[in-house]
Amino acid sequence: MPRNVTPAALVRLSRPACGQPAQPSSATWQHGRVTAATHSTLFPQAPDSADAVLEGLDPEQREVATALHGPVCVLAGAGTGKTRAITHRIAYGVRAGILQPSSVLAVTFTNRAAGEMRGRLRQLGASGVQARTFHSAALRQLQYFWPKAVGGSLPRLVDRKIQLVADAAAACGVRLDRGELRDLTAEIEWSKVTQTIPADYAATAAKTGRETPRRPSEIAQLYAAYEDVKRDRGVIDFEDVLLLTVGILQDRHDIANEVRAQYQHFVVDEYQDVSPLQQRLLELWLGERDSLCVVGDASQTIYSFTGATPDHLLDFRTRHPSATVVKLVRDYRSSPQVVHLANGLLAQARGRAAEHRLELISQRDPGPEPVYTEYTDEPAEAEGAARRIRDLIASGVPASEIAILFRTNAQSETYEQALADAGVPYQLRGAERFFDRPEVKRAIHRLRASGRFGSNDALLDDAEDLPGQVRAVLSGEGWTSEPPAGSGAVRERWESLAALVHLAQDFAAAKPAATLGDLVAELDERTAAQHAPTVQGVTLASLHSAKGLEWDVVLLVGVAEGMMPISYAKTEEQIEEERRLLYVGVTRARQHLSISWALSRSPGSRPNRRPSHFLDGLRPGSSAAPNRGGAGGAGGSGGIEHGVAGGVEGVVRRVTRQPARCRVCGRTLTDAGEMKLMRCDDCPSDMDEGLYERLRDWRAAQAQRSGQPDFCVFTDKTLMAIAEAVPATPAELARIPGVRARKLNRYGTEVLAICAGQELEEGDDDD
Repeated sequence: MPRNVTPAALVRLSRPACGQPAQPSSATWQHGRVTAATHSTLFPQAPDSADAVLEGLDPEQREVATALHGPVCVLAGAGTGKTRAITHRIAYGVRAGILQPSSVLAVTFTNRAAGEMRGRLRQLGASGVQARTFHSAALRQLQYFWPKAVGGSLPRLVDRKIQLVADAAAACGVRLDRGELRDLTAEIEWSKVTQTIPADYAATAAKTGRETPRRPSEIAQLYAAYEDVKRDRGVIDFEDVLLLTVGILQDRHDIANEVRAQYQHFVVDEYQDVSPLQQRLLELWLGERDSLCVVGDASQTIYSFTGATPDHLLDFRTRHPSATVVKLVRDYRSSPQVVHLANGLLAQARGRAAEHRLELISQRDPGPEPVYTEYTDEPAEAEGAARRIRDLIASGVPASEIAILFRTNAQSETYEQALADAGVPYQLRGAERFFDRPEVKRAIHRLRASGRFGSNDALLDDAEDLPGQVRAVLSGEGWTSEPPAGSGAVRERWESLAALVHLAQDFAAAKPAATLGDLVAELDERTAAQHAPTVQGVTLASLHSAKGLEWDVVLLVGVAEGMMPISYAKTEEQIEEERRLLYVGVTRARQHLSISWALSRSPGSRPNRRPSHFLDGLRPGSSAAPNRGGAGGAGGSGGIEHGVAGGVEGVVRRVTRQPARCRVCGRTLTDAGEMKLMRCDDCPSDMDEGLYERLRDWRAAQAQRSGQPDFCVFTDKTLMAIAEAVPATPAELARIPGVRARKLNRYGTEVLAICAGQELEEGDDDD
């Protein structure tokens, strides 16, 4: 966020007099400049009531939307409508008058996700709710409270820290190339979000088994120097925004109380990705309160290398024994065939996340079975993918609804070339195109220079052939015969250089008389072919950058041992995260899913690869993997678990929800109103009209006494459902959708008395 945001821009619209435009009040820290949306037919009309907000939600989503008190944990599988559930929850609370918009803070992890949440809330008539990233929310608070807590102006926020890291390394007498700088920067970021100070870095890295890009003692020294450089220059980084906000809220109780007075209800999306530092900030925002709703899926934890951990999600019930836990398992994104594969992938998973896996149930019509294809080599695999995509586009599938997903960015070049050769437009997401990458540009420049010097280049003295010449030249750029240990920028750069080495080998095999100059000319042609501008095209993306996206057609490529799981995944935790990464890839597909692998890297090479063992027992012709003590049947079905007030451990009432079906014709119900009645709107009703009118009169009296709208007692549909079922016992009444535990306890006796034909004495319906 720009440093020059002035207090005048931080305004809150005060409630205007009837018919008068809103006027900005005095500056407050919690709001940015707000402008009213223009009324237009381009924008959908907001629901006309709180009850209308709930229409179209399935039973579990509805439970999320109406669980507005106490801690709530939503375990939401891929494609189950988690954003829909939590935005409708906020909107229902606002429209019902239970939540004040300005008292709600919804936090997520990306600006895109926060923007989507704000847009949905506006469409639902819940404008004014703050939906931000952790960093954005913390920065706004820091800007407002810094003069009061510290004095003066907030230090300048630097967008990129890599230059500061380079200066710190220079101060320590250490020379780092760009890849090493990126890796060290990532290590500093991990240290800060895990709240590890420089003095503790080496011990913490050893304790957590972290594979470090340099000696831990050296990283600790560089980390300390980096903090000194920042302090000397009066700047802060993005992690400091969270750290400083935490520090102020911990040390200044008056400021903490001011924040808590403003924000009283919290919603956290993607809770499985929370870092220890973000969790600490959330705890300080909450204070001693428990008005918190978190949503996440441990099976989609794929960013542990950045400090994210699912432990906070998995331990939520331990920290909040009274929590309501709702499991969303109805998958509205993917076909039953795709969902079946996704469930199968997790069936042999191990670890804590696997113990809490969710068994998805597709709500879509059947589609084609996933296609498994084995190729002789990687170029053949890329050409096969390009042919399939070309045929799909010819059949009418939009190119923008097709994606090729791979494990590493270095794999993109083969597919960029294959698509370019097939005349298929594409766009690369989350990374630069192969020939745009700095290390590739430098490498081609060096190859071109060596080709011009020819025999005068000493690097080429011992090279016997073209591949040998390329290896010799690229060794000066960081290529080695063995890959560097671990992941990170150094590994990614090596992968790019290795791709050029492999390309040289293939080029020499196809043209034995080719020279280094011929290879450079080939690379120039490929560069030109892959730089054609595209607007709409097939998406090329790594599995990590595909998180949160979806397409009609997904091609998962390179699903072979050594790539999935990646070769440097050694520990069980690392391998299980690779499995979750493949699960994320599978669940990006709505209908068509293709999975492929190559038996060798290049044409004519020895076929020494095998499909990923993650597919054992799932792809045709493969045998099931031996049971390694994995999750087995420990998956979670959909439903609601209500915690017990007072924190009595081990006492949980669980209601397993099955798909709602019409009690007259048997059709599956999805409309919220129909699910309340447990019948289709056009199926015959056996409602007791007299009972319905008596229930309406009783509801009106209750609403008048409590000073709330009628629907806050019971909605019309709930009263109709009661009048149709005519329950005789509390258990029968509790089975009616819309009669939750709180309302059963408050109104159950009177409703059952009315259903039994009894007359309520005066005062019976008092609170």
